[in-house]
Amino acid sequence: MIHVIYGKDSYSMVRELLESMKPEKEWNKGSLIALKPNLVVSKPSDSGATTSPEVTRGVIEHFKDKGFSNLVIMESSWVGDSTEKAFKVCGYENLAREYNLDLFDLKKDKAVKKKGKSLTLSLCEKALEVDYLINLPVLKSHCQTRLTCALKNLKGLIPDREKRRFHDLGLHEPIAELNFLIKTSLIIVDAVIGDLTHEEGGNPVEMGRIIGGVDPVLIDSYAAELIGLDVEEIRYISMSKQLEIGNLFNKDTEVKEYRLDNYPEITLEPSPRVKRLARYIVEGGACSPCYGALIHALSRLEEKGNLGKIPDKIFIGRKFRDMKSTSPGIGLCTAKFSKNISGCPPKALDIVKYLEEHFVKNN
Repeated sequence: MIHVIYGKDSYSMVRELLESMKPEKEWNKGSLIALKPNLVVSKPSDSGATTSPEVTRGVIEHFKDKGFSNLVIMESSWVGDSTEKAFKVCGYENLAREYNLDLFDLKKDKAVKKKGKSLTLSLCEKALEVDYLINLPVLKSHCQTRLTCALKNLKGLIPDREKRRFHDLGLHEPIAELNFLIKTSLIIVDAVIGDLTHEEGGNPVEMGRIIGGVDPVLIDSYAAELIGLDVEEIRYISMSKQLEIGNLFNKDTEVKEYRLDNYPEITLEPSPRVKRLARYIVEGGACSPCYGALIHALSRLEEKGNLGKIPDKIFIGRKFRDMKSTSPGIGLCTAKFSKNISGCPPKALDIVKYLEEHFVKNN
């Protein structure tokens, strides 16, 4: 099962989600629990690059309220950046001080070699000492692997030298092998604000949701569809499935949704790329998840060289609920349009497929 809660108040969303999921039911209260955010660079979360400290705060308070006291935060920023700086810039230094938690900069940790199915990897020793790992990724695109979410976020648990070797190995296979060796106990995805193109941020888009689950393959295959990617494009997902790490999202997967009427309005100052893509949109009171899905879809069409083949403006938002039109319309609010991509919100992948089928193939 996948849990999805909508809104923009990350802290309260996480608290509500975890109260429903109850992940701690069978956990030993004396166990060591590690929280692993995505602090790949020293940028605040509104850049679309890093996990909001409010997401992490919600997780910390949930487990403390349930009687768990042995919590730590661990991370290693990408090669060339400072984890200590990221802890400070991203708000985690203050968070750790407030809750009296240890911050582990894994760049300073010892390396331990472990044999996976087909690769031997160097892992940070402290990552192997925890009893439960809570994975707190950001939903983002990635210039090489296309997606970075739950599976790829574990790359912060390896030494810098191994991060370089992952690139030499093509990223996909070692990412799958890494998840075979290090098991995730809980995943809370910060998808309130993500990025369209790079894991380092700079093209932020409001997606207005937090996603919860325990299966990283399921989470990542679901996340891929949300931002308009075919799972087949992201080989580490299928490789992880083959290693029996988890199952792929499909039409029969149960998705439990919360706060369906609490979509945030579009309030984020758009980046230059989002502004450029927005020229193809007629927006009237659109919710952020729906608008974000459309932006992601237009980005995919642009990458494929097909964006210029869409002849009409695309309509989106509550303003058009009673309007009829032959132009393409996005979501439930444009249900009366003759060319409607259904869903509330529709997935970016569905938008891409519809526009390609109805416009691109005919040009």
